[in-house]
This record gives sequence, C-alpha cells and structure tokens, in this order.
Amino acid sequence: MNKVYPDAASALAGLVQDGQTVAVGGFGLCGIPEALIGALRDSGVTGLTAISNNAGVDGFGLGQLLTTRQIKKMISSYVGENKEFERQYLAGELELEFTPQGTLAEKLRAGGAGIPAFFTKTGVGTIVAEGKEIREFDGHQYVMERSLVADVSLVKAWKADKAGNLVYRKTARNFNPNVAMAGKVTVVEVEVLVETGELDPDEVHTPGIFVHRIVVNAQPEKRIEQRTTRPTN
Repeated sequence: MNKVYPDAASALAGLVQDGQTVAVGGFGLCGIPEALIGALRDSGVTGLTAISNNAGVDGFGLGQLLTTRQIKKMISSYVGENKEFERQYLAGELELEFTPQGTLAEKLRAGGAGIPAFFTKTGVGTIVAEGKEIREFDGHQYVMERSLVADVSLVKAWKADKAGNLVYRKTARNFNPNVAMAGKVTVVEVEVLVETGELDPDEVHTPGIFVHRIVVNAQPEKRIEQRTTRPTN
C-alpha cells in the first residue's frame, strides 16, 4: 500500500468533506502541518469542527480557516493569539468548547486507544464540569470526560519512512502523537522521508499503523508567534 502522495492537495483529495471533525497537531505555531492546513483551506470545505490546542494566529495556521469561515466550532484549550477568533466568538459566529490542556491531550489519546470516556479531577467545581457526570472515588470528586475521535487528523512530524512510522523533533512533538492516534484517517506532513527499514525502531514515536497518507514539505515556514530577543550591547 503506497502511503506517499505528491502534494498536500492530493493527500486530502477524497477525504475532507463539509461538516467533518478535523483534529490538527501543533502548539501555537510549533509543529503545525502548514501545507496540509493550506490545502484544507483551498479545498473549500465548510462547517468544520476543529480539534486543536489553539487556533493559530490571524492569517496563519488554523487562523486561515477562521478568515475563510470554514470552521463552525473549535474544541481547544487556548485561543489568546487570534483576534479574529475572539471577534467571531464574541459575536456568536463561532462555537467554542474550552477544554483544559491536559484533558484535551488525554481525550485525544483515549479516543485513539478505543477508550470512550475517563474521569479526571481537572475542572471539578468549574464551568468545565457543567452538564457532565461527577463521581466520587476514594473521597475525591472527578468529572467524566468523553474521548475524541476525528474524521480526519492532520499531523506534522519531522521524519517518516514510507510505512508511516514517525519521528517528531523536540517540542514540535507536542499534541501530534495523540492527534495521529485519534484520527479515523490520519494524514502526515513530514520534512524528511526515508525508505522503510531505515529508522531505528527505538526512534519511532508513532507507529505506521496509525498513518494512512504522507506528504513531504521539506521547507516549512515555521513562523514564531512572538519573537523576543535580548538587546545587543
């Protein structure tokens, strides 16, 4: 089975549809699948529910899909870098399901592991727990959280072999392994592609069983939200 596609547009062809739930890896702008997000924008699909730690920034990352009004709902934990996100949410144009960051990661991991729900202390006694089951274990209250499974997951890795085994680079790993697990179909953007068998098995972070399609983007832009430098003397 050939998992390698010539470009991001062909990697998404026949997969993305209106109204889908799409999970996207990354933290801020670190480790986001830039080419795949651009191809998702260009596909023109609408009514998307996007699962992502954040919504990028204005005009980049998932912020592009907010500009084009392709996202109807965000399931995320941080949205503070995106003014258009704020405007749409406050205007009632965008649905938002706020989820604590660790809970979001576990919801994705659990979804990929076939676990439908789990209990956590995080959020008990706050608006996060409103409408959810609360249960006591060993004298402590826990809130039940449903896991997340996406129709399509978009992932960024540093290196892959042609079987889809993935290696992430440093902090760009972030949410990507959990997003890769949680997708019914997972499409991965990588900078380096090698032949099957070239990766040391001990290096592999995500096994190829979770990966369905691969596209190479050898020179991503890798923007930084806010660059802070020390003044020179």
